[in-house]
Formats: sequence, C-alpha cells, structure tokens
Amino acid sequence: MKFVDEATVSVQAGNGGHGCLSFRREKFIEKGGPDGGDGGDGGSVYLVANDGVNTLADFRVTRKFKAGNGQPGSGRNKTGKSGDDLEVIVPCGTIVNDVDTYEIFGDLTDDGQRLMVAEAGRGGYGNTRFKSSTNRAPRKTTQGTPGERRHLKLELKLLADVGLLGLPNAGKSTLIRAMSAARPKVADYPFTTLHPNLGVVWVGPLQSFVMADIPGLIEGAAEGAGLGIQFLKHLQRTKLLLHLVDIAPIDPGADPVKDFRAIEQELASFSDDLSDKPRWLVLNKIDLLKEDDLVQRRRDLLDDLGWDGPVFETSAATSAGTEKLAQAVMRELENMGEEAQV
Repeated sequence: MKFVDEATVSVQAGNGGHGCLSFRREKFIEKGGPDGGDGGDGGSVYLVANDGVNTLADFRVTRKFKAGNGQPGSGRNKTGKSGDDLEVIVPCGTIVNDVDTYEIFGDLTDDGQRLMVAEAGRGGYGNTRFKSSTNRAPRKTTQGTPGERRHLKLELKLLADVGLLGLPNAGKSTLIRAMSAARPKVADYPFTTLHPNLGVVWVGPLQSFVMADIPGLIEGAAEGAGLGIQFLKHLQRTKLLLHLVDIAPIDPGADPVKDFRAIEQELASFSDDLSDKPRWLVLNKIDLLKEDDLVQRRRDLLDDLGWDGPVFETSAATSAGTEKLAQAVMRELENMGEEAQV
C-alpha cells in the first residue's frame, strides 16, 4: 500500500430529528391531550486509532464522512430513533487539525484511543414537553439542531523509539534490514527509499524497540530540496537518533565531515526540539576497510568533527557491530524510561 502521511477530510455529524406535534385520538376519549414525541439525536463522528494501520492512503479515495441523522418523533409519545455514530479508523500517531480555525483537535497515539471530531445534533422536543396546567393543548415543538461540520487535516507522525539519519546511500535501509524484519528496498543509487520504513528490533525476552528509516537528507532539505523535508517530522517522536556516516565513500570527492555538518544544519533549521534530541554517531560500511585504515579514518573523522558522544562501528551488509548497537540502544531507552518515571 502506498505510504501517505497527510490527508484532508470533511466530517459531518448527524442532525437531530424534529419534535412531533400530535394529540391523542382514541375512541371514547375526548381531548386526549398532547402526545408528540421528541426527535432522536444524531450520530457523532469519532476518529479511532488502530496500530494495525500505518498509512493515511485510504483517505485519498474517501474524503467525506457523515454520521446518521436522528429520526423525527411521532405520536403516542414515541421518540425518534437516534442516528448511529460513525467511527473512522486512523493510524496511531495521527494529529488532527481543524483547517478553518487552525486548532489542534487532538493527537491519537494509543491503540483504541477515540476522539470526537464532530458532535451530533440534538433531537427537538415534541409538544408533550410543553404541557402544563395552564397550557393543556400546546402546539409548540422545536426542531432538531444540526450536527457539527468540520474540515480536518490529518497528519501522521510515526511512532518510533529510534530514528536513522544520514545521506542517501549511507546504508540506513540496509541497517534496518540487518537489525529487524523490515524489508525496505535497497539499491546502489540515491533516494532508493521513498517513504519511511518501520522495523521492530528484538534484543531479548521482553526487550525490543521500534526503528524508523526515513528517506535520505541532502543539503537544503529544510527548504524543500530532495525528499527528506517531507519526512523529518516522523523523527520528532523518537527518543534517540542514530546518525549514519559512510566511513568508506566510493565517491573520491565525498567529504563525510561536510555531509555530517549539513545534516546537523537541516535538523536545526527544521526544529530546535529535533536538533536537541540525543544523537549517536554510527560509522557504517566498515567491511570495506582494512583494520589499520579503519582505525586511522575513525580517528581523523572524530578529530575533525570534535565529536565526544557515543560512537559505534557497523557493517549493515555483514551485520558486524549491529548486535552491540542494538543492545546499547536498548539500555539507553530503558534508562530514559526509568528517568521519566522519577
């Protein structure tokens, strides 16, 4: 299914049914009095998060959603049938915005979470409601109120613990294939990844985390260059970023330091929160270098970057170093969870 992370929809709650004007008419009973029933309430529209859905692609086809109307009341004090509520399934991680008022309606992050986005209209009163000691034959009724109508923008931000950063062909897709059961497309040309991929990394019993691979960033992404700007938002929910650097670039003119700085700049341009997230350096494709060359290149790179954070060496192609990286990430996430509970 095609990955879609934004959609606009129209939602319409059901209208309330009108109250009934009626008088009791039975044989041998004169002036039976009012017996008009109330109208039924309309149905409301709810968005419901489901962790089995991971895209908004269905909303490319269906964009209008309407709940059922309430039925009008009838004689013999019969209340009209209420309209059915409408539940619309969306992926976990969906943010709901009102297009007209720019109001953020809600953020659906948990499986089964429900959010009312259009409230039902209420049923009108039948004339029985207006009977009193001084008005025994009221001819007054009220109409049902209309249901709310809204124009919404749905924006999906994937729920992942760890996000992968790096230039195109840095090895992000290969790494997520090596560490999880995800199978993104891998090829020897840039921008192979056209949409985010999620993979669950299993570390041990009751120990796992979700990793997100987004399309590679290039310089100017925050201003719209390349594909990365479309998907940087998916990293905003992550707890930890892994910045992949190709330690053995094939292009003789490649400059890993310049590329690293360029991505740092794109993160800062997009969001302060994103640039401030914990970030680890992962030197990938170590299988392409001899041991002595690897040691020297690592030393030079870290000196040029002035990097003093965690550093890991991996080969996504051979899975070398991936188990060590997964265990370290798991420990860090568990520590973050413990600190959040304090």
